[in-house]
Amino acid sequence: MRRTPVMVPKSAMCRLALVALLVALAPARADTAVPVVVATSAEVPILRELSLQGSVTAERNARLSVAIGGLVTAMEVDTGDRVEAGDLLLELDPELARLQRDAASARAAQARIRRDDARRRLEEARVLLPQRGIAETAVRDLEAALAEAEATGEQAQAEAALQEALLARHSLRAPFAGVISKRLTDLGEWLDPGQPVFELVGMDGLLLDFAVPENHLASLSPGAAVKFVPGARPAAEHGGTIESVVPVAEPGARTFLLRVRPDAGVAPDLLPGMSVTAQLQLATGRSGVTVPRDAILRYPDGRVVVWSVEKEADGAGVAVENVVTTGLAFGGRIEISAGLAAGSQVVVRGNEALQPGQALAVTGAAP
Repeated sequence: MRRTPVMVPKSAMCRLALVALLVALAPARADTAVPVVVATSAEVPILRELSLQGSVTAERNARLSVAIGGLVTAMEVDTGDRVEAGDLLLELDPELARLQRDAASARAAQARIRRDDARRRLEEARVLLPQRGIAETAVRDLEAALAEAEATGEQAQAEAALQEALLARHSLRAPFAGVISKRLTDLGEWLDPGQPVFELVGMDGLLLDFAVPENHLASLSPGAAVKFVPGARPAAEHGGTIESVVPVAEPGARTFLLRVRPDAGVAPDLLPGMSVTAQLQLATGRSGVTVPRDAILRYPDGRVVVWSVEKEADGAGVAVENVVTTGLAFGGRIEISAGLAAGSQVVVRGNEALQPGQALAVTGAAP
């Protein structure tokens, strides 16, 4: 038997479509608990974070030079070589200096022989003096001759030592351990006294230098902790302490040198010349309410909101919207100048789409 189709009026179909659309667009029911993670607002000392750009410097950085003139006959190191204290770096032609040293040593030996002979003759004369075998004046002459021979011997010995020292200065040795950063001479070149031949950078005792504006000087003191990040390894954060604040301003810039010493064990990750970014937390002298950064929501209309959890009579938690005024940000927290009290439970996870009065299920607490 053929069924006759039921005709639904067009107006009724429109009403059904409208109801379905309203149901789809309707907000979630207030009694549907939203899982959230909370933290507690706390009153803590307020700090001001200061970000500084600086560079790694070596505590020891020397331009090595020769003490005497000479011809370069041997180069033992090159740019980039690591050396230890006392390692041979360069040699000058030692032939003339060696001959002068040998001649001085020979003169010193002759002086010793004359001194010993004068001493022997004086001792023999003193034996004969009581027997009237020699005049007293002759003995005094022998004593004077011995004194002169001893002085001549000391002078010859000093000249020999001088020539030995000059010969040793034909070899240039590293005064401390480090890396040869630059070579300024080559084989066959004639060097004058004081002429730079190498640049040596020490790898021990690296420091971090930053330029600090003068308005922050009062908040800085030696021994304060500093966090910094090397430019070559931006994901690696290290610690250090303020070594000194150099009280000399950069002309025109009104900045002062802040020197930071990295903590023990950090230096192997650093190289002289590397850029670093430091974060300093400076005391403001006041306290205030703070919340974790994740508790802050900023809306396009300019509102800054923190959602908190309010307990109802039955113990269930509901969402409360708090329009707040923020202050300084530091250490992962943000100061709340107005709009929230200390000790409030604030939502740090799951707060993106909350509505006032919405039921909340606290699933955990942020540290």
